Amino acid sequence: MTLPVTDQASLDTLRSDLRTWLAANKPQGWRDITDHKAFAESQRQWFLKLVEAGYAVPHWPAEWPGGGRGLTEQKVIYEELAAADAPRLLLSFLSTYHAYATLHECANAEQKARYLPAILEGETWCQGFSEPGAGSDLAGIKCKAERVSRPEGDVYVVNGQKVWSTMAQYADMCLLLVRTSTEKAKQAGITYLLMDMKTPGVTVRPIEQIQGDEEFAEIFLDNVEVPVSQRVGEEGAGWAVAQATLSSERGLTLLELSNRMHSALARVSELIRAHGHGDDRGVLRDFGALVTQVDAVCALADRFLENRIAGIERVGDASIVKNAYSRALRAYSALGVRLGGIAEQYRAPITFGDLNTGNWMADFMNSYAWTIAGGSEEIQRNIIAERMLEMPREPKGWTL
Repeated sequence: MTLPVTDQASLDTLRSDLRTWLAANKPQGWRDITDHKAFAESQRQWFLKLVEAGYAVPHWPAEWPGGGRGLTEQKVIYEELAAADAPRLLLSFLSTYHAYATLHECANAEQKARYLPAILEGETWCQGFSEPGAGSDLAGIKCKAERVSRPEGDVYVVNGQKVWSTMAQYADMCLLLVRTSTEKAKQAGITYLLMDMKTPGVTVRPIEQIQGDEEFAEIFLDNVEVPVSQRVGEEGAGWAVAQATLSSERGLTLLELSNRMHSALARVSELIRAHGHGDDRGVLRDFGALVTQVDAVCALADRFLENRIAGIERVGDASIVKNAYSRALRAYSALGVRLGGIAEQYRAPITFGDLNTGNWMADFMNSYAWTIAGGSEEIQRNIIAERMLEMPREPKGWTL
């Protein structure tokens, strides 16, 4: 069994080896891809290359390729990937974090043996949680599943709709929450299924976003039959399983994103030079404020991970980093749009794989989506206020 390393010499060796590997293997021209399918394929190939090199799933146990690394080692890996401007693993992120956490913690032995190796072979997952009427209130899902007997074994017949499922149009499998009962509390009637996206009755429709991307999709389920053997946990116990999914590692994501934004400050300085703003004190003042803001986010992310490594992470620490990052991202992209002028505002807004592309109008629009993704800014503030500062809970609402 490989033990995590923490001594500085070993970490320096890991950093050096990864830099050398990235110099030889990082995809070239990936930011120039403008076709959605071509981008998805490039993501698959990049993920498989990282798996082969042992850098794709450092957070998995040691029996998996490149697994068994401690948080300190994982931090080095994500810092170097960000510094090299390597593609973010958007297509496989949910597979290696959310699907992995669910399977590892809650699935039976047969399910683990079937799906965990397949993830490292490129099988991708999406998440069928949110619905048009159940986004922030996930317990309010209405997608219905009825258990029916078949000669080959019992199945759940599923009908309903899911929405905001990241890259579901390219997914092979789906982590699916369904309602199997309405007799008790909302959480008590939810069941967790593993659904093959090629099952008859599954229809996926990409959602074209304002910046031209298709990161999300709707999933329509019409009499879709999912074998009962594909249920995770007991019937009606899906809410507890979903918590394992939603609590999967995001600290390193915040660290990676903040480091990527720090590297992307060079794109703002290039704009300043290209547009002749080098002597404009107002521009230099605003750029200095942005650099300070981004430095602060990176420091917060570092401290957050240090606390997690030391076992002293507090409820609300991740929320602080999340909100600080989203505000810095808005400031970064807004300054880019302003400095770029009219020409930047009318560039083709398709963008893939990052939030700091240098396509300023696309970055600007994406920055506001990030205030919602992963928990809205308002929800993060409530977590900080109520669970960290122990302030009174927000009123449920007023009735007349």
